[in-house]
Amino acid sequence: NIGAPQLDREVGIGFKAVRDESDDYQRAYERMKSHVTHELRRTFRPEFLNRIDENIVFKALTREQVKEIVNILMGRVKRELRGQNITLEVTDGARELLAKEGFDPAFGARPLRRAIQRLIEDPLSDELLRGKFAAGDTVVADAVEERIVFEKKREHASALKGE
Repeated sequence: NIGAPQLDREVGIGFKAVRDESDDYQRAYERMKSHVTHELRRTFRPEFLNRIDENIVFKALTREQVKEIVNILMGRVKRELRGQNITLEVTDGARELLAKEGFDPAFGARPLRRAIQRLIEDPLSDELLRGKFAAGDTVVADAVEERIVFEKKREHASALKGE
């Protein structure tokens, strides 16, 4: 984490407004990489740096990348629920809240698992134990006022009539 405070001030860490491989982003990335290399040389002795084959400077995750990680991690939760014959649907709002709550500029997407457990798994388990949902149900997880709420998906009237 050498140079992290300066990087945060100068080019920012975390979600980026300018992404892809745009010229602005590439220039900012090259500046950041140069700054990190300078800080390494300033901090460590040449004898130590000579033993390092390569320095890797990771690019900040985009909001879309973090949401994709949310989708991957939620896949495990959905598979576990399918074993109980329960389907889980997660709205874009819920995914956005999970991405926001589970992303930390210093740790990247590592806290996502804890956020999913805190916001999805634990509360949904409580609701299952209370009997709010049963086998065969489709549960929709949505974000309402900065928290996740769970509702049983209503079937269309035509499906109920057997049409």
